[in-house]
Amino acid sequence: MENWLEVTVETSDAQMEELAARLTMNGAEGLVLEDEAEFKNFLEENRQYWDYVDDELLERMRGVARIKFYVTDDADGRAQMDRALTGIDNPRTIASLKEEDWAYGWQKYYQPMTVGERLYIVPEWERGKPVPAGRVPVYLNPGLTFGTGSHASTQLCLGLLEERIAGGERVLDLGCGSGILSIAAMDLGAASAVGVDIDPKAVDVAYENAALNGIGRDRYTVRAGDVLSDGTLVRELEESGPYPVVLANIVSDVIIPLSGQVDRYLAPGGAFLCSGIIDTRADEVESALKKNGLHILRRLERDGWCALAASRDPAPGQG
Repeated sequence: MENWLEVTVETSDAQMEELAARLTMNGAEGLVLEDEAEFKNFLEENRQYWDYVDDELLERMRGVARIKFYVTDDADGRAQMDRALTGIDNPRTIASLKEEDWAYGWQKYYQPMTVGERLYIVPEWERGKPVPAGRVPVYLNPGLTFGTGSHASTQLCLGLLEERIAGGERVLDLGCGSGILSIAAMDLGAASAVGVDIDPKAVDVAYENAALNGIGRDRYTVRAGDVLSDGTLVRELEESGPYPVVLANIVSDVIIPLSGQVDRYLAPGGAFLCSGIIDTRADEVESALKKNGLHILRRLERDGWCALAASRDPAPGQG
């Protein structure tokens, strides 16, 4: 069993998105954003699944605004941590833990949840319990990679996704993390998906989560790489496309440059669904999409986060 370091960087609600972008650009992978409001909202939305709420857990989340990421507890992992924290002076703590310790911490409060109109996100340890009528289950073991379905940005993107999947689509998931978005797409009826993440650990996690949903590598391909800098990867994605649905649940500072590149992956009539956008930067991201020839089809907002659906083709009634 591998040992890990949990790096926790303190911040504020107002600075969280900016700090997340800086950490991402410095090479931090698998970011987990935590704040008290988000946690309480999670509890409220999933009240029906609770027998009790752990008072110790509630106290631990009081006034929280922090970002966590994980590196292996070895020379390579510590070097990655040092690079990620370059130029960042925020208070931080570093804790050693084993993978099973992290997983148990999530199991304390990560329960099945309804998302959108059709989806039901189910952690692996809750498999076998009844699924609400009319809901499509998505089984997930997030491991050490971001993407549990509880964050508002992920739920917004899932909401846009279920509107676009009618059956048989090919999906490209940029920044796939745990694979939750692309796996949900296939559970909803998409024919196949390609996932890409800058974090090499995401590859195995996404494949494992796909297997939980009965999805094999004949339908799902996951690659490690940076689509903003890896020319070989970009060419491979272009050759494997085009895709009716392209997903990016990342951060604004990645979506903005990606908006100038995504057109090469989109099929005619296809949609670019992007999330992870803090509401104060939503207009900036929307302007970048329009500047790069995309029309805004939908804009969803929730709890200070925004998700956008865009296409080369205008929505009915748009010029």
